[in-house]
This record gives sequence, structure tokens and C-alpha cells, in this order.
Amino acid sequence: MIGIDLFSGAGGMSLGAEMAGLKTKLAVDFDASAFATYAHNHPDTFVLQADVQNLLDISVPFASKDIVVYGGPPCQGFSTSNQRTRSADNDKNWLYRSFINFVRKIRPGWVIFENVRGILETEGGMFAEKVEADIRALGYDTKQGLMNAAEFGVPQVRSRFFLIARLGADAPELPVPQGRPVVTVDEALADLPELMNGANVSKLPYKTAATSAYARLMRGNASESENNLVSRNSDYVISRYPYIPQGGNWADIPEELMTNYQDRSRCHTGIYRRLRPDAPSVVIGNFRKNMLIHPHEHRGLSVREAARLQSFPDSFVFKGSIGLQQQQVGNAVPPLLARTLFETVIGAHRGYSDVIAA
Repeated sequence: MIGIDLFSGAGGMSLGAEMAGLKTKLAVDFDASAFATYAHNHPDTFVLQADVQNLLDISVPFASKDIVVYGGPPCQGFSTSNQRTRSADNDKNWLYRSFINFVRKIRPGWVIFENVRGILETEGGMFAEKVEADIRALGYDTKQGLMNAAEFGVPQVRSRFFLIARLGADAPELPVPQGRPVVTVDEALADLPELMNGANVSKLPYKTAATSAYARLMRGNASESENNLVSRNSDYVISRYPYIPQGGNWADIPEELMTNYQDRSRCHTGIYRRLRPDAPSVVIGNFRKNMLIHPHEHRGLSVREAARLQSFPDSFVFKGSIGLQQQQVGNAVPPLLARTLFETVIGAHRGYSDVIAA
């Protein structure tokens, strides 16, 4: 089996596919920084910086039944944190049609469509229903639902919508949790370097030996960590952090320190959220909007810390400015979550192939 990754971003889905044993031959994304990150970390994949809508003349020199086309169109228009343009009027919400058109052109044996859980809520779930109906109309059987990354070995409570489609045969059910213990923030981050507000040295030695099985998995053979970059917050912002306990947020900050907010009661729960060390992280999303705080230090999360909480190994290097790196991490599908999904598809494909061969 081989993979084609559409709207690939930095490559979280492709990395999960590789972990499961599936090689991605083609990846496509329009964003220059995501393209640079993907190309650096997947040197054996042909990477196109292009608009998926312009790929309908492409020819693929592989047996279609062995191809998995996967990916998720831009999700900002479906995100629950985006209440202003979360509707059918947002043009980006219709980019899923490019994904469907590519599937119609290639007719792969398998399709995996992913997006934020908000796709089930936007316009009463219309977009999720359209995606499934359009894929089924092409002759695919489908199974869809939500998967929470924290239930599949990722130290983050992050629910994503997935749809598995199989051409001409029954699609398997989505993987179900096996009751494994959750991975906590401290298990994920305790060995990483101590940093200051505005830290700007990317490569640093580890603070300690790996302190958990998860940290050992993320480190692999790495001798140092990279992307140890932290946004520089103003002094008045940093002055608020000592008031916020682990698990707390903006509501714990004295009113006299929040005078630049016209109505601080309108802040959402993710603003100034300090992570709990003894639990999985909340969703790693837009760094600027969420302003997540390190569980023990008075600063925001580094790019590498956020990548750890997304299950990107330390050998995976993000490219571009700090803001673009943060955006790539926040937009990504956790590779360990994707791995579970691809293992399900590969297992079902091999079983189906064995029946045909017999």
C-alpha cells in the first residue's frame, strides 16, 4: 500500500502512516512553511507546494486498489473557537470538494478524511453529512466518528473527526480505546530544557534523562532537542502568570491586572490556561488565542513542548518563523493517533487481499 496526503500540513498524518508501515509517495499543501517542514522530514516523499484544486490532471502510476488518499481540508472554518465565520459563507469550508474531486479522479482503494470535531456542529452537521454522502456516491462504504487522542497514547485531550472509506467492500470500524493509561503533561515534558519567556535558541541539551516511557519514545536516538522557542510576552502579561494555579485560567488573575480587557468575562476557558502536570494537556491549538502556560514555569509553551504533547518525536524539525512553527504544530493531527487509524486500514486491506488471493 502507498499513501497520498492532501492538505498535508507539516505531515502528522504521513508520520502516523509511516509508523504503521505505509509509505507516502505524494504530499500536497499550499502553505510554504508547511511545505518546508514536510519536505525536510519526509525526504523520500514527492512534495508539491500546490493547490489541491489544480491537481485533477495528475496521473498516478500505481494500482488504485493499493492507494490510500488521506487528509483534511483547512479546518479553521469548522473550529469551535471560530464563531465569527463558522458557517456555509466561509469559502474555506467548501475546500472539501477538492478532496472529493481528487478521489473521484484517482478512485483509490481507501480514503481517510479527517477534520476537527466542529465539522459535526457547523451548519447542523451539514458538511460532515455532505462529505460522507459524496464519498458513498462514488461506490465507497464508510465508517465515521470521533477519536480522542488521549485514549490512544497521546498526552492531550483532542477529539478529531475521522471517516474511513473503502471502495467496493465494507470499511472497518474506527479503532476503539483499549483502556491504556493516559500520558500526563509531566510524563511528556519533564526531561525537556528549562526555558525563559522569549527563549530563542532552537537546539539545546535535555535537562535530564528521559523520565517516562513516553519521553523515551519521543527522544528515540536524539542527543538534543530542537525547536525550543518560546513567544516573548510583555512584562504585564508575565506578571499575571504567578496568580494562575495548575489547571487554572484567566479567572484566577486579579481584576486590576486585566484592565486592558473591556469585558474579561468574555474570555474563553483556554485563555491563560496553566496545564496540569498530572493530566493530559487540553487541546494544543492557536498559540496566540489560547495562551497555554507551562505547568511549572511562568511562560508559554515552547514549540517542542507543544510538539511533544502532539506526539511528534524530537527528531521531527519544524521550519519557518516561531509563529509559523506554532501554527503547524497546532493544526496537525497527532501522529500516534493517526498511526492507530492506519494500522486498522492496513490490517483490513491485508485481510481482504488474502481472501482474494485464496
